[in-house]
Amino acid sequence: MKYLPLNPEIFIKNRERFAKELLPDSIAIFVSNDEVPSNGDALFTFKQNSDLFWLSGIMQEDSMVILFPDHPDPKYREVLVLVRPNELKEKWDGKRLRAEEAKKSSGIQTIIWLDSIDGLLQPWIHLADNIYLDSNENDRKASLIQTREYRFVEDMKKRYPLHHYHRAAKIMKQLRAIKTPLEAEVIQQAIDITNNTFRRLLKFIKPGVMEYEIEAEIFHSFLSQRATGPAYNSIIASGDRARTLHYISNNNECKDGELLLMDFGAEYGGYCADLTRTVPVNGKFSKRQKQVYNACLHLHNYAKSLLKPGISITEYSKLVGEEANVVFHKIGLITKSDIKNQTPEHPAYWKYMYHGISHHLGIDVHDLGTRTEPIKAGMVFTVEPGIYIEEEQLGVRIENNVWITRNGNKDLMEKIPITVEEIETLMRK
Repeated sequence: MKYLPLNPEIFIKNRERFAKELLPDSIAIFVSNDEVPSNGDALFTFKQNSDLFWLSGIMQEDSMVILFPDHPDPKYREVLVLVRPNELKEKWDGKRLRAEEAKKSSGIQTIIWLDSIDGLLQPWIHLADNIYLDSNENDRKASLIQTREYRFVEDMKKRYPLHHYHRAAKIMKQLRAIKTPLEAEVIQQAIDITNNTFRRLLKFIKPGVMEYEIEAEIFHSFLSQRATGPAYNSIIASGDRARTLHYISNNNECKDGELLLMDFGAEYGGYCADLTRTVPVNGKFSKRQKQVYNACLHLHNYAKSLLKPGISITEYSKLVGEEANVVFHKIGLITKSDIKNQTPEHPAYWKYMYHGISHHLGIDVHDLGTRTEPIKAGMVFTVEPGIYIEEEQLGVRIENNVWITRNGNKDLMEKIPITVEEIETLMRK
């Protein structure tokens, strides 16, 4: 890993929170993600199972976390399973964790090698009445590929058919949505790296630069600050391409007079930042560009003012949509007739803002969390309204990350330039 060691208390507290939610005499088992083949004998870069990382901080493949709070032997109440270091494999693929290193990183004191686990797991299962197994219950999940966790579920049910099985993901969805102060500190580190990178870009952007050159600057800046890399594929969209929400081709020239929408964020210590800024390629907003940008910034600030404990994302989105109708009418995008004739299924503002305003953020960019229950203190959300005008071939989006507090929220990106004046001043320099 490139990032500095994290405080193991993050993961110790996470395990304590999870263990409190288990039924008596329960064992919970989490397995790491697959190593996924690409072509030939190559593999895609390994990405750890987010739930396993949340519990342990371990990024290594072929890992397991086993929690059995009521085990009669205290040393088996928390177990970390790792692949045994192999001298020949390490000559090819690099060093694997030693037991003492894993203890220090995770706070788990019992380390068992993967090739020894079968003989121990069976008697533990026989002691338990309930088995909690993990699954991917992110509402945005789209893949039909059967991953390791689902294969593990099938295998366990065949071997131990008479136990009571439960969904660990149901607990995880509630717990991972609430970030502890220690987790928020790591997210802030990812955001600070992203802030430094954005300020660097403001000095680099000019007419004639290619979108992919900007993407390269982002990657270089992230790695030079110990980030793992981008938290997601960076969106570098100049001109009309900014209306494509997930534009990642990044292969066009940024031209004089265009706006440039950049949606990027660093991953640090397993946690993600998610920033969007829209800037003028030549360093100066035109009168119309400034009008649209400030309209989007107004919506951004209005949305932030609503995000506090007690409101649901559904109600919050409705209120932001109503304000968007007012704002879009002021800048000449929709008429009073458009608003009068809108329907709940097709509100007038949708023509110019056709995506959600916020999503949970954490270990995953689109992190686990409910969209229907009231927002709670500790949650981290993006705030990202946008205005996309086909007739004018421009798109504007402004996105910050906020941590919900008891009385409102804390803008974790408050130090990142956001106003027209701040952006123009830094680009002039």
